[in-house]
Amino acid sequence: MAIRLIVTITAAAGKGDELARLYPERMREIMEEPGCEQFEVFQSLLNPDRLVLLEKWSDPAALEDHAQRNKARKPMPPELRAGPSEREDYEYKRTR
Repeated sequence: MAIRLIVTITAAAGKGDELARLYPERMREIMEEPGCEQFEVFQSLLNPDRLVLLEKWSDPAALEDHAQRNKARKPMPPELRAGPSEREDYEYKRTR
């Protein structure tokens, strides 16, 4: 069962662009992980301090492996974020 994650991140006021610029390198690294089918960041046009990560993992084991790798990964600078992110997990069901 593929899993879709939607992670919403709020940047510190006025820091959305700076935070978004840090993601391409991380995205390339994560896309190399086994089972990662998508890892992309989107920045809101209406609120540039709001970012959304869209992730797709081939199965729960791949997502768990990613979680373990994240524990060793350097976190994003905390001064660029305003509070914790919000994460929603969905079973991926292709509709087309």
